[in-house]
Amino acid sequence: MKFVLASYGTRGDVEPCAAVGRELLRRGHDVRMAVPPNMLGFVESAGLAAVASQELEDFIRNFWKIQHPINALREVIEHVTQLWVEMSTTLMALANGADLLLTGTFEQDFAANVAEYYDIPLAALHCFPVRFFAPRWLHRQRMKEAEDAQRRALGLPEATGPSTRRMVDRASLEIQAYDEFCFPGLAAEWAECDGRRPFVGALTMKLPTDADDEVASWIAAGPPPIYFGFGSTPVGSLADMVAMISAACTELGERALIYSSANGCNHIPHPDHVKLVDLVNFATIFPACRAVVHHGGAGTTAAGMRAGVPTLILWVKADQPIWAAAVERLKVGSARRFSSTTRESLVADLRSILAPQYVTRAREVATRMTKPAVSVTAAADLLEDTARLGRFG
Repeated sequence: MKFVLASYGTRGDVEPCAAVGRELLRRGHDVRMAVPPNMLGFVESAGLAAVASQELEDFIRNFWKIQHPINALREVIEHVTQLWVEMSTTLMALANGADLLLTGTFEQDFAANVAEYYDIPLAALHCFPVRFFAPRWLHRQRMKEAEDAQRRALGLPEATGPSTRRMVDRASLEIQAYDEFCFPGLAAEWAECDGRRPFVGALTMKLPTDADDEVASWIAAGPPPIYFGFGSTPVGSLADMVAMISAACTELGERALIYSSANGCNHIPHPDHVKLVDLVNFATIFPACRAVVHHGGAGTTAAGMRAGVPTLILWVKADQPIWAAAVERLKVGSARRFSSTTRESLVADLRSILAPQYVTRAREVATRMTKPAVSVTAAADLLEDTARLGRFG
C-alpha cells in the first residue's frame, strides 16, 4: 500500500510522523513524506523518501512581531493563501494513488481537502489533545480564507465546517501520540468516538547522534548533570541563557549539559561544570541526568518522563503550556513561563524538583509510559487497518 505523510513544522512535529513512516516502510509499504525544506535531510537520513514543501512556521512566527498585525491582515491572508496553494500542489502530486494520507495537527485543514479530492482516508497524528489548544481569531481567519481558496482550486464545494468537525463526520482516525494517563478523564470524554481516537504513546525514532559518545563520557566523568535544552524555540540570547544556567548550577553545586542549537558555540564563556552540546539522543542521555529542563515540547516531555527523571518546563508558546500543566498535574516536576525566569527563580525551581518526592514520582511515572517500540507498532497497525478498509472501523 502507499502511504503519504505530511508534516510541516519543527523536528518535534516531523519526527513522530517519520517514526511511523519508517515502521510502515519496514513492513514493505510505499511511504512518501512532505516536510519543510530544513527537515528534508533529517527525514532522508532515516531512510524515508521525502519532498520539500513550503513552510508556514517562520512566516507565522515573524508575523506576530509586526507592530500593527491587524492593519496588515489582508497582506497576511494573501501571503498565507499563496503558501497554502503551493503546499497543496505539492501534496496533491504526492497523494495521487495513495491509500491513506496521514497529517499532523496543524496541517489537518489543507490535507483534509486533498484527501477529500482523492476520496482516500485521512488520518491525523496528535501529539497533544487538540481541544486544549485554542488558536487566535486571526489565525483562524487567515486559515479559513486560505482553505476556501484551496477548495475552489480543487473544484470542491465550500466547507461546511472546520476540518476537525469534518473528520468527526467522516469517522476519521485521530491517533493520540501520548499516553492516556497524562490527561485524566479524556478517554471517558471520548468514549462516544468508538475508538477513533486511540492512545498509542509518544512516537520517536531514538536516533543516535555524533555527539552521544563524547557526551556520555563527559557525564561519566562526574556527578549526573542537569540537561537544559529548548529545541527550536527562540529564547533570546544564547550567551545570556548560558550565563544564567551556569550561575544557577554553580550556586546549587550541579553540573549542566546545555543544548546550544549549533556546533561551534564553545566560544561562549562557561565554567568547567557546564558543557555545551549540539543534538543528543534523548533516549540514552536523559536517563544519565539528574533532571531535564526544557521548553515543553511533546517529544522532549515524553523523553524526560520515559527517562524517569524530574522535569522543569520553561514554556514559551503553542502546546507547551499544555505539557507544562500535565507535568505539574503528574507531580513529576514544575513549570513556569520562560519570560518570567530569572537566576533566582531557576535556582528555586531546580532545588524544588530535585527534592526526593519528585525523584521518586518521576521513577514511578516512567514505569507507566508506553515503550517507543510498542507505540510505533500500534500506530502502524492502526494506519494499515484504516488503509485496508478504506476507512476507520
